[in-house]
Amino acid sequence: MIVLDANILIRAVLGRRVRQIIEKYAPLGVRFYTPDFAFNEVRRHLPPLLKKQDKPDMDVPLALQYLQGLIEPVGRDLYGSFEGDARRRLRGRDENDWPVIATSLALACHIWTEDADFFGTGIAVWTTSRIEIFLEAQVKSPE
Repeated sequence: MIVLDANILIRAVLGRRVRQIIEKYAPLGVRFYTPDFAFNEVRRHLPPLLKKQDKPDMDVPLALQYLQGLIEPVGRDLYGSFEGDARRRLRGRDENDWPVIATSLALACHIWTEDADFFGTGIAVWTTSRIEIFLEAQVKSPE
């Protein structure tokens, strides 16, 4: 199990590497989660990002629908009670990312992100360059 930050969702839509990793490990039993907040953030930020980068128009809702078949959105009803602790861990950083920390605390699992604000929060954090080390271990020992 691992919680994905919104920047990983964006990379899964825009690029190949992250999506390929998720598509490789999801069928092997690795469970990918993200707070519902992250999907909403991507829905809001991806269209302007595509326009700014002069990328061809893409069907963002369709791409996110596909990802929701591989990545389970977690509702605030599950992670909301961890808001205070999550905000404390992010104090002095981008506290708007608290739902990712809270989801990780609620599910007792690691985070996959490219955002350095998550480092030093007391939760194991993985970047794309190293994530397969963790995912391989998950496949071998799903506990």
